[in-house]
Parts: sequence; structure tokens; C-alpha cells
Amino acid sequence: MSSINDINVSLEPHLLDSLEEIYPVLPQDLKESFSPYITSDTPKPHIPYTHLQALSRWARSPEFSAKSPGINPNTYTLVSLLAGTMTSPERKLGTYVPPPDPEEVERRQRNEKKAITTLVNAVLSIGCAGAAAWAGSGKTGWSNEWRALFSMFAAILVATAEAGLYLIYLWRRDEMKNPTQKLNSEHKKDDSILSDVTKSSTAEAQTTVIKHEDQQGSNHLRQRK
Repeated sequence: MSSINDINVSLEPHLLDSLEEIYPVLPQDLKESFSPYITSDTPKPHIPYTHLQALSRWARSPEFSAKSPGINPNTYTLVSLLAGTMTSPERKLGTYVPPPDPEEVERRQRNEKKAITTLVNAVLSIGCAGAAAWAGSGKTGWSNEWRALFSMFAAILVATAEAGLYLIYLWRRDEMKNPTQKLNSEHKKDDSILSDVTKSSTAEAQTTVIKHEDQQGSNHLRQRK
């Protein structure tokens, strides 16, 4: 966990102007702290927060009033110094992930319960179908091997039906999830049809104009003859 000593503040132009104004009257220790950020030829992108905190503390002291009577001390309060700046601009923060919508969470939980219920029902249906086939084939006089095969066939048949119903359920659920995409595709299709009709109408209009001009030209030639 980072401490307050690790926090930097972006050195904005208005903040730099305020520091340059107060720099000549700063005490020696503060002047040495701010010197790399004010007198340097290469502008610094940020400045430590502790430097501004020390400057704000000094601006409330009697020494500040004595050395700079014409400067407003409110300009160097911590709130004024930090106004319009960014905290630790050199750090890359993670992408904010908003919490899920309560309705979305509830819908997801409801779908999970439905899926679990569907799975349990499918297993019970398969088991009951196999058991019913085994019990029903007991009066046929078949051997146990044939009865077992018949039970497996009935269970596989029910399992296939359950799988088909589940796939249909998934397909319909996906369709309900993406109605916007379907509408967008339909709109694109309608737009393309409308564009084709417009182009066709424009081409027909141009052809009609050309034919009309040719007819007028031929009539004009006939009159001259």
C-alpha cells in the first residue's frame, strides 16, 4: 500500500505560475525542494504532494506574511494548489469494472436454477424410463440380457429427446438475448433494398432524360432539313 510520500500531483501550467511567483521568497529548505521543478530547463510532468503540503503549511505561518505582504495567502492553500490537477498521473490504474446490475444477477440466478432443475428432471426421466422398461419387460419372458438391452434402449431414447429439448431451449434463449442484433440485421437489409431501389430509380430517370434529349436533337435536325 502506497503512503502519502509516494503520491505525485500533475504540474499544471497554472500551478507552475503560482510556484514561480512565490519561489523568490521561499525559505531555503523549500527553495531547494522546488528548485528542480521551477528552474529546470526540462519541464517536469508532476511534483510530489508533500512539497505542496509543506508550501501550504508555510503559507499559513507569520513568516509568509512578513516576506510576501503583497501575495494572497489563500492562493497557496492546499485546496487552491490542488485545483485542476491530477493525482499520480504517471500511474496506470486498472480498468473500472462496474458492479453487475441487480436485475441481471437475479436473472442469471434464475437461469441457473432452471438449468439445474432441467438437468435433474432429465436424469430422473432417463432413470424412470429405464426402470419402467425393465419392469415392463419382466412379463415378456425375455432373458435378463434382453431386458437390460431394452431398458438401455428406452433410456437412450429418452436421453436423446431430453437433449433435443434442451438444445431448443438454448437456441430460443439466445434468440431472446440478442433481439437488438436481429433488428439491426433487418434494418441493414431494408436499407440495402432501399438503396438498390433508389439506385435503380436514379438510373431509370437518367435513361429517360437521355432519351428525351436524343429525341429533341433528332426533331431539331429534321426541322433544319
